[in-house]
Formats: sequence, structure tokens, C-alpha cells
Amino acid sequence: MHVQVLMFKQDDPKKCTAAKLVKFNLAKSVTKITSKTIVLDPFAKQTLLHHDANMADSITGIDCSWNLADVTFNKKFGGIPRKLPPLLAGNPVNYAKLGKLTTVEAIAGGAFILGHDKLAMELLSKFNWGHTFYELNQDLLQDYAKLELEEQIQPLLAEYGIVQID
Repeated sequence: MHVQVLMFKQDDPKKCTAAKLVKFNLAKSVTKITSKTIVLDPFAKQTLLHHDANMADSITGIDCSWNLADVTFNKKFGGIPRKLPPLLAGNPVNYAKLGKLTTVEAIAGGAFILGHDKLAMELLSKFNWGHTFYELNQDLLQDYAKLELEEQIQPLLAEYGIVQID
């Protein structure tokens, strides 16, 4: 599974997790998205499930500011748009906030769900807080990777006591 990032450069470059992935050759910066990639889009209609791995050869994170996400994700990127199921942020800025993930957290979460655990851990290893994201979400990620239907997500969240506000 290849990792790609579409970077809008809307945040502090020193804190940009996508730029760090590119720097370490763990992701490729792209300007155009191919049709055979899963595009992580928090506003997509469908949630990422394990079987989506069969449709794609890469996963693409969109790197933008959360303050501009509504506008940025209003564009049509192409690819196979999927939102992640609810996950807790492990980064210091949004620690333990549901869904407020950095680009690396989103890509790593997607990689876990798609069955690429080793890749996800390698991505997270470049950040001193990367282990925190994994520790907060380890059980959820393992359970998400087993789901076959989107309808199974809400009952799973209830088991964990997570209330999702859309």
C-alpha cells in the first residue's frame, strides 16, 4: 500500500505531519489524485472498511487546516472517498478529541483498518506522540478492521461508551 499526500500548506510547516512523512520518504506528495487510491475525506458518505483495500493500491491523506476543512473538502478530489470511523487524536494539539486527527493519524488509522499494521506503525514512529494515537485507539482499530458493514460501527461505539456527534 503506497501512501500519498495532497498538501494545501495551510498550517505551520514545522508542525505539518504530511511534510514530515514526505521528508522521510514514507509518503509521496501529489498534485493529482489517481482513481485507484482511497482518499481520506472526513465528509465522505461511506466509511472506510477493511474490504476497501481490494479496490485501491494507495491511500491518500489531504493535508489542510481543520479551520478550512469545510472549504477544502468541498472540492472533488477523485479517487475513492472514505471517511474514517471515529478515532481519538493522540497529537498534543487535539489530544483525545474525537476525529480531530493530524494527517499522519488519519493515514495510519486508515492503514490499520485496511490491514497494513506495520506500515501504520512505521508512519507513527516518526512522531514522539505517535504511540499515543495507537495506545488510545488500539482496541478500536482492531475491531474496526474486522467489520464488514458500516452499520456495525454504531453498536461497536456503544460498547466502548463513545457518543458520536455528527
